[in-house]
Amino acid sequence: MIAYAESTIRNRRTYLRVFLTWCEERSLQHPEELTRPVLERYRAHLYHHRKPDGKPLSLQVQQYRLEGVRMFGKWLAKQHYLTHNPAAELELPKTAQKLPRHLLSRLDVEQIINRPDIAEPLGMRDRAILETLYSTGLRRMELAKLRLHDIDLEQGIVLVREGKGKMDRYIPIGERALAWLDKYLTEVRPSLAAEPHDDERVFLTMDGEPFSGNRLSELVGERIREVVPKAEGACHLLRHAMATHMLEGGADIRYIQAMLGHGDLTSTQIYTRVSIGTLKAVHAESHPAARLGGTVDGAGNVGGETDELLRTLDAEARDDGDGV
Repeated sequence: MIAYAESTIRNRRTYLRVFLTWCEERSLQHPEELTRPVLERYRAHLYHHRKPDGKPLSLQVQQYRLEGVRMFGKWLAKQHYLTHNPAAELELPKTAQKLPRHLLSRLDVEQIINRPDIAEPLGMRDRAILETLYSTGLRRMELAKLRLHDIDLEQGIVLVREGKGKMDRYIPIGERALAWLDKYLTEVRPSLAAEPHDDERVFLTMDGEPFSGNRLSELVGERIREVVPKAEGACHLLRHAMATHMLEGGADIRYIQAMLGHGDLTSTQIYTRVSIGTLKAVHAESHPAARLGGTVDGAGNVGGETDELLRTLDAEARDDGDGV
C-alpha cells in the first residue's frame, strides 16, 4: 500500500473537487456517466483553460489533475460503482524532467555556507542549517521535522523518519556539519527552545517554534541569492549540489540515490542492500566537506581549514577560467 504525503492528499482532494464541480456544471451526477469521451472532454477543458492572468495551466498541473481523476476512477471500480476504470488509459501530458537552472559549484556552496554571521546566535543556527542541508541532501520538510533523537552525533548518522513515501532511512552526515550542529545544539538552541512546549525539533525560529517549509525556504533562499543573485530555488539547490558534487567525487549513483531517498525500494531492491556503514565510507571519501575535521574554533573555522578550502576553490575556478 502506497503511503502518500499529507500535501499530496490535500492537493488531490482539491483537484478532485474541481473535477466534480466541472461534472455538476454539465449535469453529470452518476458514476456510469463518467465515460471515456467525457474524460477526454475534461482533458481538453484543462488544456484550453486560462487562469485569471490569461496564462494556461502548466503541463504539470494538468497532469496532477488528471492523475487525481485516474485515482477516482480506480476507486469507483474498486467499490463496484463501475465495472472498470474509464480513466485507466487516459493519456497524461508529458512533462520534461528539468534540472535546476542554477547548479551551485563547490565555490558557490562554500561562500553560501560562510555567509551567516556566526558571532550572532541566529547566524550560528543558519550556518548549522546550511551545513546540514549540503552534507545530507535532506528535503526541506525532512530537515524541518528533524528531532533531537534523530541525530547520532557520535556515529555521524541521521535518521529520516517518514520521508517521501513514508519511508524511513539512515544517512551519514559529515564531520564538518556535525561540528556545527553540535555547536548550535550546545550554545544556541537552549536559548531558543520555548519551554514547556518544546517538541524537540532540532531547528527552531527566533520565537522558539519549529520551522515551516516556507520559512525554511525563505531563509535558505536569501542566503543563496546573496552569493548567486539569479538563483531560483532554495533547499533543493543544496540537495542537488550535494548529489552532483558527490557524483563528481567518484561516488556510485546507487549510494547517492540511497541518500536522497529516491526510487521504489520494492522494485529497486539494490537500494535496500546499501548498508549505512558502506554509505558512510563512500560519503567520507567523496563528499568535499566530509573530511575537514570536526572542531570549530572561536573564529568559526572548522579545523582551521575553511579559509584554506575557499582559497583552493577560488584558485581552481580561476585556473578553469570560470572566474570567482
